[in-house]
Amino acid sequence: MIQTAFAESYPSRRNRLARQMQHTAKSSVRLQKDTSNLFRDRLDEAGEALSVRDFNHLLEIDTAERTLVSEGMNPYGELVDASLEYGFMPLVVPQLKTITIGGAIAGIGIESTSFRYGLPHETVLEMEVLLADGSVVSCTPDNEHADLYYGLPNSYGTLGYVLKLKTPALPVKPFVRLDHTLYQDAQEFFDAIAALQHSDIDFLDGSVYGPNEHYITTGRFVDTAPFTSDYTYLNIYYKSVRARETDYLTVKDYIWRWDTDWFWCSKNLYVQNGLMRRVVGKKRLNSQTYTRVMRWNSKWGATRFLNRIGGFHCESVIQDIDIPIQHAAEFLAFLLNEIGVLPIWICPIGTGENASRFPLFSMHPNATYINFGFWDAVKSRTKHPVGYLNRKIEKKTAELGGIKSLYSDAYYEENEFWQIYRSNEYWALKDRYDPNGKFLNLYEKSVLRK
Repeated sequence: MIQTAFAESYPSRRNRLARQMQHTAKSSVRLQKDTSNLFRDRLDEAGEALSVRDFNHLLEIDTAERTLVSEGMNPYGELVDASLEYGFMPLVVPQLKTITIGGAIAGIGIESTSFRYGLPHETVLEMEVLLADGSVVSCTPDNEHADLYYGLPNSYGTLGYVLKLKTPALPVKPFVRLDHTLYQDAQEFFDAIAALQHSDIDFLDGSVYGPNEHYITTGRFVDTAPFTSDYTYLNIYYKSVRARETDYLTVKDYIWRWDTDWFWCSKNLYVQNGLMRRVVGKKRLNSQTYTRVMRWNSKWGATRFLNRIGGFHCESVIQDIDIPIQHAAEFLAFLLNEIGVLPIWICPIGTGENASRFPLFSMHPNATYINFGFWDAVKSRTKHPVGYLNRKIEKKTAELGGIKSLYSDAYYEENEFWQIYRSNEYWALKDRYDPNGKFLNLYEKSVLRK
């Protein structure tokens, strides 16, 4: 077992933060931290801010038991670096370096190991959670706070904040071999994904570039590689999927293959041009830079101004939707015909036996879902009501028995929202863990954007 030491211990920092929480007034408490992957703007930035910037360490790695103990605000970029030194990675590492491990629990994460291990919150063994009254409780799937263990995913800080958690670790090899296979028919594509879930591969995801262009990417750990590609600077990973059948990456570069170009969204910042990439520089080609630019644009409205001058009406369509695999081809057809955003990321999820016990992100147990990730702005000369396309997506998701995480814009009516996100169980958790309403409730935070 390897334990790390810091100038101030975790218990000392935890107790200080707990005392600060005790003295905050009933208000919109918000966290001060270095990274955020929310894609919805808050309308009101009032409220007391608690700094959790120093809860960003890997505390312990047990190479014999294959477990990691990390603080909740530890970005996966740093967590992966630390764990790879010992030949391990977390079971599920979300795609962007700036996502924190606590954020992936409270806000839902996913990646290409999810076909086997599910979503990050399904892998947690235990966690310590800071409550509104300043107390800190330990949650496991079967202790006296099991209700909070299951209630935290998709709660976005409305029930408490994850300060520390223990998760399994996955042994790695130095390289990953990738194989990209083209399918022209959507149903054949999803049928092939279903069949691959039971194979000996280590990673599984896909990309859709058009109605007849669906790629499955499988990955396998390997000890040696005849060559390795580099997608951290001038070359672009998502373009390689269409260009080569087989590829090799170091395990670290595989984990972060999407981060350099924010999947494909860097195109909106014009940095997929070779000259622009050289001007920007390798160190700035990453999700952290793009997030900062996005927040600057949201504040100052540069693209809103340009669209107005050009006579365009623009709606941001940034969503991750999980659909039962038997309805995946229908949902894809809907996206292509009604929304028109391309490319689309495809990631299968194999749920565990307790998947239905998470009230705010309930899925059928021991089932297969397909995550559709699509992120762009849709322009039109026709002015539609606010949230027009996103409402279409929400309604189609409900129709097909799917669910969406709440990191981005949501437009549900309140009654509709609470039918989906199990109001009785949520308010029971609120009554137990935040009876005085110091934190916003989930509808206020995710739909009303307070």
